[in-house]
Amino acid sequence: MKKGKVMMIGPIGSGKSTLTKRLLEDSSPVLKTQALSYNDWIIDTPGEYSENPLFYRSLLATSLEARVLLVIQDATRLQQILPPNFAQGFPIIPLGVITKIDHPDANLAKAEKLLRQVLAQNEIFHVSSVTLKGISELRTAIQKYL
Repeated sequence: MKKGKVMMIGPIGSGKSTLTKRLLEDSSPVLKTQALSYNDWIIDTPGEYSENPLFYRSLLATSLEARVLLVIQDATRLQQILPPNFAQGFPIIPLGVITKIDHPDANLAKAEKLLRQVLAQNEIFHVSSVTLKGISELRTAIQKYL
C-alpha cells in the first residue's frame, strides 16, 4: 500500500540528501547517506544503489513504500548512470529533478537530455539547494501526488 512518501534516486554526489533537507526545511548538517534513510515523507537512497545494478532490486522493492519517484540529475555531470527508461519500471509516479543549477559548471541542456534518457515524458524541475530556486515549486508538485 502507498504511504504518501517520495523516494529519491540518483548517483553519488548528485544532491539527494541536500535536496531532502531543503524540501523538509531542515537546516541541520547534511550527511552522506550510507543506507536507506527515512526522513518524514522522503526516502533518501544511497547513490551506490543507483550506480550498481545489483541494488536495482532494492530500489524497486523500496518503491513499494512510496507514491512518487524523484530521479535526480546533477547539472554538472556529463553522463547518465541509469539505464534508458529506468523510471518507467517503477510502480509509482516518476518526476525528474535537475540539481546544482547555480553551479558554474552547470549545463542545463545536457542535464535535461541525460535525464530524458531515464524519464521520457514526465515533469522535470530545476532546483538549487543553495539559492532555493525551484524548491517550493517542486514541493508543491510533489504534494499534488501525496
